[in-house]
Amino acid sequence: MDAKTEEGSNIFYNILVELFTSPLNLGLLGICGFLLYKIISGRKSPEPLPPKEPELPKMKRQDMTLEQLREYDGKGKDGRILIAVNGKIFDVTLGKRFYGPGGPYGLFAGRDASRALATFSLSDDAFRNEYDDLSDLNSMQMESVSEWEIQLREKYDYVGKLLKPGESPTEYTDTEDEQSEEKKEKPITEKKTD
Repeated sequence: MDAKTEEGSNIFYNILVELFTSPLNLGLLGICGFLLYKIISGRKSPEPLPPKEPELPKMKRQDMTLEQLREYDGKGKDGRILIAVNGKIFDVTLGKRFYGPGGPYGLFAGRDASRALATFSLSDDAFRNEYDDLSDLNSMQMESVSEWEIQLREKYDYVGKLLKPGESPTEYTDTEDEQSEEKKEKPITEKKTD
């Protein structure tokens, strides 16, 4: 072997020794290998997205009893989810990742969530099986319920009110639904009179 060949193989040998004996170099080699893998595997054609679920039509305005509300827990045939807060019922179906079965707020589906939201409790005693007038809550808890109601009203459709025992439902007309939509889209501005 001539001197140049021997010198070239020694340099190559020294580089390999340096690469595989230094922990830092091994780490860098690992990162380079991972990035190379990601580049090669990223060239595959992406999988098609699952078909988007059809959006449910807007629910007609109606008042409900607690028993009627329970039917809308997201497990029915159309998957609609309603919750009640502070005596008002909201259609939260658009937020089914949160309010649907298995979601972080799935316990609220088809129920009056007022007490649970006021007390920050998800225990079974936070949900009543009969109408809850919330009269035993303190002012701070009632303020919390009111804030949740405002947030839900801004984000989701208002369906109606939660009926007290013996209370008759309000008869809503189609024009009331249209007017409430217009109010939602166009904020009301007050006129000052001098």
